[in-house]
Amino acid sequence: MKTYLLLTFLSVLGVVALMVSCKKKETQLTITRAPYGSDAAGAEIELFTLTNAGGMKVVITNFGGKIVSIIVPDKNEKMDDIVLGYNTYPEWEKGNPYFGALIGRYGNRIAKGKFSIDGKQYQLAQNNGQNALHGGPDFGFHNIVWAAEEIKTNTETGVKLSYLSPDGQEGYPGNLAVNVTYLLNNQNELTIKYSAQTDQPTPINLTHHSFFNLAGADSGDILEHQLMINADAFTPVDETLIPTGEIRLVANTPFDFSTSRAIGERIAQDDIQLKYGNGYDHNFVLNKNSNKLELAATVIEPRSGRCMDVLTTEPGLQFYSGNFLDGTDVGKGGKPYQFRTAFCLETQHFPDSPNIENFPNTILRPGDTYTSETVYRFYCH
Repeated sequence: MKTYLLLTFLSVLGVVALMVSCKKKETQLTITRAPYGSDAAGAEIELFTLTNAGGMKVVITNFGGKIVSIIVPDKNEKMDDIVLGYNTYPEWEKGNPYFGALIGRYGNRIAKGKFSIDGKQYQLAQNNGQNALHGGPDFGFHNIVWAAEEIKTNTETGVKLSYLSPDGQEGYPGNLAVNVTYLLNNQNELTIKYSAQTDQPTPINLTHHSFFNLAGADSGDILEHQLMINADAFTPVDETLIPTGEIRLVANTPFDFSTSRAIGERIAQDDIQLKYGNGYDHNFVLNKNSNKLELAATVIEPRSGRCMDVLTTEPGLQFYSGNFLDGTDVGKGGKPYQFRTAFCLETQHFPDSPNIENFPNTILRPGDTYTSETVYRFYCH
């Protein structure tokens, strides 16, 4: 009897120990911080590695708030990096400026870099002498060094990035104080939270610009990826990719991703909008009537089984099918990034909103706080 009671006691102890061990493993989240170089002004460039209990890793640099790597398992537990990028800081400094970047003050395009607020006209820096793109060529948020602060709780690990964009930078009015927080949890969710305040009215439209390939960053084109976008309409563009102001239904067009379809299924159709973008490079009007966090898109990569959900509080989603990748960008492992070997899903307000009255408002005013949240959720099927 004593032996039985002892064995029972030891068994209970073992179960308790196992439960404690599992609980410890379940909540294990880490962050490491390491030097990554310095810019011409001597600012320290750092690398932050977020890891969850399942082994998912997100690597972020404070240079441009860029995601260097996202490493997730496939259906066979094989880990791969699924975003385009570079190995070293000098490569990031010289390479494609938008790979993995935080974008601001204004993501996407503003026609000819001009807009008016309260009767006063402003002229922004223009990219390639045409439209203002992604906050400007020199001091867009993808090009600046952010102050960084580590975050660690029982349920999330992450990094908070902060920057004060001075009045007049790239032509934008007002001193704009910006915070962007990356958070990783044990459900393989990467959350990006944005907030900003200003002392003068100014346009703002922050987003994130990772180039994804769910088969792996060096795994060929993305045309077989299955995409669903929760949108019944999109905003057509002119030949310079500026929206016309029309909101057009996607039904009976190559832009209908309301049910899951291969990205490449209709990308070569004879459609003027596809010709303007050299493929998909368009804003989709999401099916939502509030600023709540809701599902915007789902992507499935059939071979690996990797899936990605995009949830956002934003009203729009820019789908870009890697149309301007041409092999001149040589990335991780010396691999050239070829035509349509990645896609972007950028949560946003609509392009050129300051100039199009019927688009959602993007003017932030003193006393108000800009907020936005996007979640990238990874899993397998």
